[in-house]
Amino acid sequence: MEVVMDREQRKAAVAAYRERKAVAGIYAVVCQTSGQRWIGRALDLRTIQNRLWFTLRQGGYPHGALQAAWNQHGPDAFSLEIIERLEDETMAYSRDALLRDRLSHWCSTFGAEAI
Repeated sequence: MEVVMDREQRKAAVAAYRERKAVAGIYAVVCQTSGQRWIGRALDLRTIQNRLWFTLRQGGYPHGALQAAWNQHGPDAFSLEIIERLEDETMAYSRDALLRDRLSHWCSTFGAEAI
């Protein structure tokens, strides 16, 4: 069944999407088959998995080890875990530095590669 929205409903939906708050943080891509883990940072944790999986499916992910594992084990072997969310109050100029620090921390904690 196709849902049809009128013009006002569509405008309201687009406005709500634009006004949503992005949540920055640290995530892990985990290969269940091999046990490998890659740690990354994102300005919007809600959209990172879609972006990563799309790039990996296309075969163009710049991190060679992750792309090779994806090619070898297939998409069903992978999951994305949110490790840490940053507080909303974090200012944009300090958020980038904080994300870099937290990425380094979690890579050493898990013994994982940064992506």
